[in-house]
This record gives sequence, structure tokens and C-alpha cells, in this order.
Amino acid sequence: MILGRALRVLRDRAGFTQDELAERIGIDLTYVSRVERGKRGVRWHTVLRFLRALGADLRQLADAIAEVEKQDPPSKR
Repeated sequence: MILGRALRVLRDRAGFTQDELAERIGIDLTYVSRVERGKRGVRWHTVLRFLRALGADLRQLADAIAEVEKQDPPSKR
């Protein structure tokens, strides 16, 4: 899932581990992991919680999505 991978890019840039992010958001570590790996869907409200915890905005998320899309050919999506 491109969204999950983009959230991981933002998390890496912010310098947080999955555990630190989960604690900041108040959710389970396994949920963060599953979202980032595309194994779990995520509601818009939760995306906003991720962004707030990471100190990121929608523009940065859009840029991260574009970056992830450039890394993968369409056949791998």
C-alpha cells in the first residue's frame, strides 16, 4: 500500500521508531507496522493522527506518496 509506505518515509524522516510513533499516537505498535506494510487499511482520521504525531502536513504526505510511486513501477503496485 502506497499510503503506508509514504507514512513510513515521513516517520523515518522524523527520526521516530515505530514504537515511538505508536506511543505518541496512542495506538498499538503492531497497528503502525501493519499500516506501513500495507496489511491494514487506515481511516482518514488516523492518517491525520499520524501526521500530527510526525509534525508533517498534507503537502509532505503528498510528496512522500509521489516519492514512493517513483520507486515502484506500476506493475508492482
